[in-house]
Amino acid sequence: MKVYRVTGEIRKPNLKTSFKREILAAKPEHAKEKVYAEFGSRHRAKRFQIIIAGIEEVPAEEIKNPLLKKLVLGEKEVGKQG
Repeated sequence: MKVYRVTGEIRKPNLKTSFKREILAAKPEHAKEKVYAEFGSRHRAKRFQIIIAGIEEVPAEEIKNPLLKKLVLGEKEVGKQG
């Protein structure tokens, strides 16, 4: 599994907001579908209201979400001091 950063915008009549989301998925297409499902559920946005600007793979060192970082790197690497 890889981590992808999906950026885009939700355009609804009463809500226009940009987003940047890190998603754990096997392929970029799977990450895109996960974003559609999540925002459709959370914000009641239809697929045509969710505009995806880009999907990029994120190297393990650049992951910002601590939970995803822990899953990808393993518990030994996260919080390592030294």
